[in-house]
Amino acid sequence: MNKTAKIISASTACVAAAALAVAAFMTFKKDEEVPTPVIDITTEPVTELVTEPTTLPLYDYVPSETGMTEKAKMLLKQNKDIVGWIKIDNTDVDYPFTRDPGEIPEGNKYYGGQAYAYNEYYLDHDLDGSYLRCGTLFCDWRDNFGAVEDMQSENIVIYGHNMANNTMFGSLRRYRQDYSFYEQAPFVELSSNYRDYDYVIFSILITSGNWYTDFVYWDMEELDTEDEFNYYLDNIRSRQLIDTGVDVKYGDKLLTLSTCYADEDNSRFLVMARRLRPGEKAGDLSTIERTEEYNKAHTPDEQKDENAPGQ
Repeated sequence: MNKTAKIISASTACVAAAALAVAAFMTFKKDEEVPTPVIDITTEPVTELVTEPTTLPLYDYVPSETGMTEKAKMLLKQNKDIVGWIKIDNTDVDYPFTRDPGEIPEGNKYYGGQAYAYNEYYLDHDLDGSYLRCGTLFCDWRDNFGAVEDMQSENIVIYGHNMANNTMFGSLRRYRQDYSFYEQAPFVELSSNYRDYDYVIFSILITSGNWYTDFVYWDMEELDTEDEFNYYLDNIRSRQLIDTGVDVKYGDKLLTLSTCYADEDNSRFLVMARRLRPGEKAGDLSTIERTEEYNKAHTPDEQKDENAPGQ
């Protein structure tokens, strides 16, 4: 996305405010048990079109070539901030997600009349605006995940609580508890209000959530230049817990899933993914492009001998 099209904090104070909002992201203990939230997806009462269904039908999130999907239209009647749906097979992640509305001034009736800072409202609010301790999945207030792909942010950052009962982003902990779990769930389905996308996870890592860290990942949605992109990628690679070998290059669309890791040092656990390239297929890791270094390291010795010069 072009620099002129994005919204960026123009002062250190704004950056600090946004970072502090994320730094305060998970205030309750990750081991606390809370009731599994129920997402009410009923629509508004019928007013003009008497044939309009009053509840969301059960069907797949299908892409639309001409405009907004029917599912998105119905979800937006419940909450105007919804921008998509995220699903990861073999995990409990299967939710709509919103975009944070940004700073909310006091008196805004839609959000209950109370003032909120950036990336704060959905920390403890349900889609219907009621209080919900586990909150709602939401992407950063500056993210663009609309219909025009050229205008979409290079890096979509989605936040979710690390719930002990595995709701929200609680089940993502499996990636760091058992590295072999990656083979069971390497792909992410991310749907906008207009079409479906598939991503492959390329890294998992633990990093700081403090505003004074040298890697302010939550403030890096627009990676317009190759230097910005490589800086982001280098910081990820230097902190990653496993090497998936997935190739990532400037021009790829990225996805960052952020949840808390430890309250003591205000750290975060991140799951990083990139959008699939032409020829790659969701559900088939063998079609995913790997780095040259990874391919060399995982080539059997006998095959290396066969490919050696002069053979």
